[in-house]
Amino acid sequence: MKDLYDTRFQSVKEIQQEFESHQYICNTQIATCVYIAHNLQKPIMVEGPAGVGKTELAKTTAEILGVPLVRLQCYEGLDESKALYEWKYGKQLLYTQLLKDKLGDVLDGAVGLSQSMVKLQNHEDLFFSEGFLEPRPLYKALQEEHGCVLLIDEIDKSDHEFEAFLLEILSEFQVSIPELGTLKAKIKPLVFLTSNNTREMSDALKRRCLHLHIDFPDEQLERRILHKRVPELSANLTKEVVSFIQQIRELDLKKAPSVAESIDWAKTLLLLHAEHLDTAMVKDTLNVILKFEDDIAAVNEQAAKFIKKAKAQ
Repeated sequence: MKDLYDTRFQSVKEIQQEFESHQYICNTQIATCVYIAHNLQKPIMVEGPAGVGKTELAKTTAEILGVPLVRLQCYEGLDESKALYEWKYGKQLLYTQLLKDKLGDVLDGAVGLSQSMVKLQNHEDLFFSEGFLEPRPLYKALQEEHGCVLLIDEIDKSDHEFEAFLLEILSEFQVSIPELGTLKAKIKPLVFLTSNNTREMSDALKRRCLHLHIDFPDEQLERRILHKRVPELSANLTKEVVSFIQQIRELDLKKAPSVAESIDWAKTLLLLHAEHLDTAMVKDTLNVILKFEDDIAAVNEQAAKFIKKAKAQ
């Protein structure tokens, strides 16, 4: 198996072509950022609305490089034990019980409590070795023999304490474990941190990363995405779907439809054998692209106008 950095991209254009061959259509800005990150071995902080392809970017990069994707999903209350490692207390207890009958052999020759304690302390580290350790995503990423793509997903949902904990990993690609010492990465992982901008990240974290903002695509790029992801959809219906979605995003909605939802809607219309947009079908399927009843009601009022404009383009 090849290592993470064995692949050497010759240009940004080559990266774009590789992504497109793996069904991910990206612009020059995205390809340039991945090119820089891979060559300089720098983490990327990918920000933008939900559903624009931030997580998919990391997954596709792992596929292109031929290395594992290690994913850490962030949430409020995430701590070191869930992200890095924890001890297998059940296994430690089981081994303790099984070895009770060997206690006499361990203490053989000891005189008094003091010498007995010294002999026991000589063996205590056995229960805090790697055999009793349960690796979590960050530990696995540092230990990958050939390197990996590490995806720290939705970092903005974690606490400030966890964000501070990541600083050593993102700058030195190492972490300190009290019982085992300093663990250094065998091969530096290529790190993607994603954020939906629900809170501002610290300057210290941002300083360690390249910045990449992925917004909703323009009409031309979104057509290319739909053509790649739903090739069975006719060119005419693709044009109408994208135009309708683009018009919806200009409204003041609680949640604008993402690219992922555009793809789902295109697949839905294909499933319903639609050849073009019509008011009845659009209203029946708005729940695929809109997730709030107020948003659906707002679009329903203007659906006919949006469809007319989509067909006229």
